[in-house]
Amino acid sequence: MPRSQTTQTPPVAHFRRSDDPDWHWLESRDDPQVKAFLRAANRESDAFFAPLKALEDALYDGHLARRELKVTGLPTTLERFRYWSETAADADYPLWWRQARDGDTAPELLLDLEARSQAHDFLELGDMAISSDEQWLAWTEDASGNEYFDLYLKRLPDGEPQRLRRRIGPDLVWAEDNRTLLFTRYDATQRPASVWLLRPEDDHCQKIFEEADVEFWVGLGKTRSRQWLVLETASKDTSECHLIPATAPRTAPACVRPRETGVEYTLEHRDDVFYVLHNRDGSHFRLDTAPVSQSDSWTPLVPHREDVTLEGVDAFSWGVVVTERDHHEAQVYLRVIERSEADPARNAAGAGGLPGSRLPLPEAPCSLALGDTPDFHTRKLLLREESFTLPVRWVEHDLDSGEQRVLKTQPLYGDLQPDDLVCRRLWAEGHDGERIPVSVVARADRLGQVPMPTLLYGYGAYGEVLDPWFSIARLELLSRGVAFAVAHVRGGGDRGEPWYLAGKLEHKENSFRDFLAARQALVAEGIADPERIAAYGASAGGLLVGASLNLEPEAFCAAVLDVPFVDVLRTMENPDLPLTTAEYTEWGNPDEPAVRRRIRDYSPLDNLTAQPYPSVLLQGSWHDSRVPYWEPAKLYARMTELDSARGPVLLRTDMAAGHGGASGRFKAWRDNARQDAFILWALGRDAV
Repeated sequence: MPRSQTTQTPPVAHFRRSDDPDWHWLESRDDPQVKAFLRAANRESDAFFAPLKALEDALYDGHLARRELKVTGLPTTLERFRYWSETAADADYPLWWRQARDGDTAPELLLDLEARSQAHDFLELGDMAISSDEQWLAWTEDASGNEYFDLYLKRLPDGEPQRLRRRIGPDLVWAEDNRTLLFTRYDATQRPASVWLLRPEDDHCQKIFEEADVEFWVGLGKTRSRQWLVLETASKDTSECHLIPATAPRTAPACVRPRETGVEYTLEHRDDVFYVLHNRDGSHFRLDTAPVSQSDSWTPLVPHREDVTLEGVDAFSWGVVVTERDHHEAQVYLRVIERSEADPARNAAGAGGLPGSRLPLPEAPCSLALGDTPDFHTRKLLLREESFTLPVRWVEHDLDSGEQRVLKTQPLYGDLQPDDLVCRRLWAEGHDGERIPVSVVARADRLGQVPMPTLLYGYGAYGEVLDPWFSIARLELLSRGVAFAVAHVRGGGDRGEPWYLAGKLEHKENSFRDFLAARQALVAEGIADPERIAAYGASAGGLLVGASLNLEPEAFCAAVLDVPFVDVLRTMENPDLPLTTAEYTEWGNPDEPAVRRRIRDYSPLDNLTAQPYPSVLLQGSWHDSRVPYWEPAKLYARMTELDSARGPVLLRTDMAAGHGGASGRFKAWRDNARQDAFILWALGRDAV
């Protein structure tokens, strides 16, 4: 329904300020008119969705009917107990339980998030940490959506929770003395900038590390060997690790190797050896070993390769598991390297060949990852597998026999099962001749028969990978004859580190051109109906879609921009905002004139003109600290003033959520159903 056909005057007309044509006044959170404007826009959106209520309900009910609502998580075993979560069929949040490994005692309730959520409109668990003697549980939770967390402690199994600290970072780690807890604090811009040591028994608390460089964030970890606490400080392209003996947490952190601009490294530990994954001598990363006694002396184990990026390393008593990505296939693999192959003496002797072997894939393309495996000595790996057509499943892989056993599969009910779906991988030709992977999933009886209404999804920033993922909610679109496609554009990590580097900073425009090339490939292959293609992007994906609309506004019939990063230039010019300074290595520092011009040339808000934009649904969150609510709000206001769109421009702001949207699963599913109703309406598939 084009805006020209509506009878209501848009809220923009009532809230326009002649002295502020750019709507910057919306950034004044304390101005009561801001909330009034957002609520008026929500009412306008409600009026649009009212005729689609039956469709929204059908999507929501259909989604619930396809999934198992009562969910029991896969247990994780520590020294004495097995731990798992349970979510009741009518609950939004899980309960966490444990039971003695021998099963001779009754289960103990550790944490009831459903009960804790009753006092809040929003609740998100940040981190959970159980002491090594399994006598203490610490956790962080965010009760507003602004990503400030409070720290709680509980004596297990039934002690009363105590709130120890407010407004800290999410990360927690216990030292191996069972008395000391480490956590992070933010600076004034909500940057995790310091690490603190807390001894709950006497509330002794002291800062043990602080990162002064505003482009660097601090994180916490512990090696699987449980011998080292790891303090990692990193920007978008440089990192540095500091170590503390886990049994002596008051020891001053020791730097593994001083930072070098552009060099990223991470490490794991086994026996007297560190395994260091780094890009010091090649952008695709290599794996080295280093003696604990000389941690800055690195010897190659897995060499740098031109066609593979190494993404992670996990150490066990018997060797290591390396996560690697094949550039040609845009596919992730797990490489197992046994102790004899990972022996530093082997490297020094100059043994040739690539060590280890890859684990088999369930299908390709797919997602494959090492699951939660805290046991340092286990030879049975827990694998997490899924694809666009394969629901999530957890598989136990026996390293000794090579046998695999499925432990748990996400149940799926209803008339559309994995065998009814098909996935295809296309290769679009980019504006510069580059090959862009495009994944498509649809009903097997529809794909390739006639051009289909299509939803095209993209992200394309920070090196994030869009490996195949299964979505039960997506089945509601597929069942109605819609194809779902993913554009694996440059700026993401789908084809390794070079793919990321080719879509950031001065190469950012490649991301937008790749997205449009993916759209053209879907049409050229006869998959997508050119008149019925909708685009979806969230956060930095909102930038991707917003910039693409400015380049080719008639390429799509509709677009959903969820918490979209669309005011890029103004945000990057404000170092007081959360994230800004840490983002300079991703987008550039606009204090440099050439960088400012470059960002100005693609920032969606700065490039709006009176063009025939498609129907647009913009979604924001009041407590969002990553992409403030005012970015989608300003885009909505200025697009509405242009009055050139071919359909409605709508804004919905969740006044009780943060960057990730609603925290309760039922509200999140309801929001998804409303969003999908908009997509189906735009694609001409809105019949209930």
